[in-house]
Amino acid sequence: MSFLPRFAVELWVSQPDGGFYGSEEERAKRVKARSVEGCPEGPYRAVSATKRLVTSLHPGVDTLDKVFEYAATRFPHRDCLGTREVISEEDEQQSNGKVFKKVVLGEYRWLSYQETLTAATQLGSGLASLGQRPKTNIAIFCETRAEWIIAAQACFMYNFPLVTLYSTLGGPAIVHGLNETQVTHIITSKELLETRLKAILIEVPRLQHIIVVENTPTTWPSYPRGIGIHNMTAVQKLGARPENVLYYILNRKQPLPSDIAVIMYTSGSTGIPKGVMISHSNILAGITGMAQRIPNLCEEDTYIGYLPLAHVLELSAELVCVSHGCRIGYSSPQTLADQSTKIKRGSKGDTSVLQPTLMAAVPEIMDRIYKNVMNKVEEMNCVQRTLFILAYNYKLEQLAKGYSTPLCDRLVFRKVRSLLGGRTRVLLSGGAPLSAATQRFMNVCFCCPVGQGYGLTETCGAGTISELWDYSTGRVGGPLVCCEIKLKDWVEGGYRSTDKPHPRGEILIGGPNITMGYYKKEAKNQEDFFVDENGQRWFCTGDIGEFQEDGCLKIIDRKKDLVKLQAGEYVSLGKVEAMLKNCPLIDNICAYANSDEIYVIGFVVPNQKHLLALADQYGIRGSWEELCNSKAMEELVLKVITEAALTAQLERFEIPRKICLSPEPWTPETGLVTDAFKLKRKELKTRYQDDIERMYGGK
Repeated sequence: MSFLPRFAVELWVSQPDGGFYGSEEERAKRVKARSVEGCPEGPYRAVSATKRLVTSLHPGVDTLDKVFEYAATRFPHRDCLGTREVISEEDEQQSNGKVFKKVVLGEYRWLSYQETLTAATQLGSGLASLGQRPKTNIAIFCETRAEWIIAAQACFMYNFPLVTLYSTLGGPAIVHGLNETQVTHIITSKELLETRLKAILIEVPRLQHIIVVENTPTTWPSYPRGIGIHNMTAVQKLGARPENVLYYILNRKQPLPSDIAVIMYTSGSTGIPKGVMISHSNILAGITGMAQRIPNLCEEDTYIGYLPLAHVLELSAELVCVSHGCRIGYSSPQTLADQSTKIKRGSKGDTSVLQPTLMAAVPEIMDRIYKNVMNKVEEMNCVQRTLFILAYNYKLEQLAKGYSTPLCDRLVFRKVRSLLGGRTRVLLSGGAPLSAATQRFMNVCFCCPVGQGYGLTETCGAGTISELWDYSTGRVGGPLVCCEIKLKDWVEGGYRSTDKPHPRGEILIGGPNITMGYYKKEAKNQEDFFVDENGQRWFCTGDIGEFQEDGCLKIIDRKKDLVKLQAGEYVSLGKVEAMLKNCPLIDNICAYANSDEIYVIGFVVPNQKHLLALADQYGIRGSWEELCNSKAMEELVLKVITEAALTAQLERFEIPRKICLSPEPWTPETGLVTDAFKLKRKELKTRYQDDIERMYGGK
């Protein structure tokens, strides 16, 4: 099983004819990358890029505004951005007394590539008319939707560096980002303006203009004087005035490849969010590398966008799609599937209507699908369950031999595949580890081969992606054609490039996709980035990897997740978490260790169905909160976790010796995980400080 800290990418790809070539063993042995100097530490490059790293998709298309203009010229009348119309909304009371808002949604309504280009051009012109200037930062604080990409394209055209902030960030983090970048204009939604921005406006004194993406009221009482609030459509109408169009034609200065396109604030998993400065050429190199690993990508593909566009995975994926003329239909985690929380019973979720061929997901979502389907399998009668397991194992064997199973796919797995619309051929998953069990499940039940990859915001999301025919688990593929990778000895952790059987060390990624550094953080830039004697930029990831014989990378550790216990043993917290998340009783887990102590502890979000079943089995009664606070339940769950850890071959010192159970799930809204569901260790430590003291015997 792979351990993928930070940003990671998994790629599911099925061939149109359902055929695969050669045995799994033959495919795995094929060399994917080589050390260009023959040294075990590298640098390693993809076999097709050993002479030169690739920097762009098309000759002369060297900035992001040119990418969209190129697509609009090639595909002017094809669908570009789609949004479902809302037919009705109503409040539905649940059995526990809570009220959920439910919606019935209609068909997707589409803007063509030409219409999208016109909308972006007019918005950019309108923003310029409101005083926004080239090379002056502008912020976007908005949910994933068509207007986000229109706004981004407007900024790329007019050379307005776009500051992106996660819509789930807390007030202090938002204030920090807006003040640090000194923005005077911000693009947002009505809901986020009312629920997040309104309360902090007084702390952002430079802000002058707020552009709201919906059609909203023209008057905004109770807002600070001196701040103009505008509808996006009104700004576009302003930009469409003949005098402003003429000014645009005469005065627009196109960005240079080296100009900043985006200042992307991280999710803050390790503290205060940092702004990563990303140039046009950085993003172009990254999406070029990613696109090269996705076979048959073309204008016939449909992508469903619902992850945060403030995350490098989603933004890169959508820009890859735009560059190839694909259509993008927008969704949200609450409306994604027929069973999603906001979809009224009996009506269709977004995947059923859109039937995407391309999709991105965080492993958290894939793990939920895996656990839900397996729960359904457990509830089948004996004959049904036996047939499913036989078909599952049979297909696993056939895939290993390089064969497809069309009959099994049609008779057994069609219903599972329909959860994502039934046509998905490529799925990107990022932000956290994907377990081998979930990877194999997706392989079999969604009728797609599963590959994995690795990248970070600082590398534009690009690093590695495995090739579609590589069925091995636990590896992240070879370097993309836009970058190269070296291993640096980390003596303290015991990792060296001279290690046998495989060279190991800290992963350094170099190439044109390496970003310009952190905004106004020179000391951190000196620490994490460097330029070699050839003028190439490198980023020190802090992740530990090993290169295997075929040039594939395996992530084995993370420097910041490594804790030295009092007795001298090193524990990789991320590895422990990745192993234990496979346990059906665990929905989420954070391992914790103090260097002054001799054992690991853990905070656990238990799976409600399995915890209630365990309590019933042992005759323990109480509400959900009472069960989670029960000492007896802690001990029972710990016993199950210990058995799962031993099965996963964790060392005794790596297994949590004490745990606490959390009745509340960890969501981005709680501030305990990022939008990509990465753990925020600092915030989790603060939240569970009393439990830490209890588990370490303080009280």
